[in-house]
Amino acid sequence: MVIVRDQFDPDLRKIIKKHKVAIIPVGSIEQHGPHLPVSTDSDIVSEIAKRVSDKCNFLLVPTVSYGVSFEHAPFFNLSLSERTLEMLLIDICLSLSSNDIDTIFILNGHHGNQESLTNLRQKIKRLSKKKVRVFIFSYWHFMKQEFDHAGFVETSLMLAISKRVKMKLAQKGLITKNMSKKQKLGLAKRASISFPSVALNGVWGDPTKSTLKDGERFLAEIVRNLAKKSQTCLTEKSPKLHQ
Repeated sequence: MVIVRDQFDPDLRKIIKKHKVAIIPVGSIEQHGPHLPVSTDSDIVSEIAKRVSDKCNFLLVPTVSYGVSFEHAPFFNLSLSERTLEMLLIDICLSLSSNDIDTIFILNGHHGNQESLTNLRQKIKRLSKKKVRVFIFSYWHFMKQEFDHAGFVETSLMLAISKRVKMKLAQKGLITKNMSKKQKLGLAKRASISFPSVALNGVWGDPTKSTLKDGERFLAEIVRNLAKKSQTCLTEKSPKLHQ
């Protein structure tokens, strides 16, 4: 792994001759209930990207910490528009290409960012004249456990990577365990517009039983599956993987 922000220019230019693959973590700054910091999404995706980079020997680019989080208002959020996030990532990818790095993984850590990422690969492919390969993943797709927001999964992950979790303040939020798939999808749709309208305390799930051990288990699963998928993307000849 090479952490780009820690390098010095002459050394980094030499390193890039051997390391041609970069990973960009993308998070958000938004409320995560009373027990997790507003940096939670950025903290988790940064740690996962670091571990994947270490496992796959990628260049680790500094995290894009801001995301699209307007749906959390009136709870705290520092948000970019979908268009701004899209353009920011396009510029970063094209800038990496100008530095001779043409294979890029974008690792997303926030649900609200997904719309900005929908057509990103095609746009970068066109703007770079097919020079740049971009692969985009959201890390929660690489674990079996159903994801949440400031609930059991996210709180466990934070316990595994941070000392800034206030478990004494953790409280149950929206519980969907006994709901149908249709009901869950309906709530998710509402939450994408106004999260507080479905989760009054800003929590989706139950963080009260979260543990560091569970967080370490989730992290290991995510990193293992992401590393495997990343290697497949680099070696697979299928055009579906190289859009």
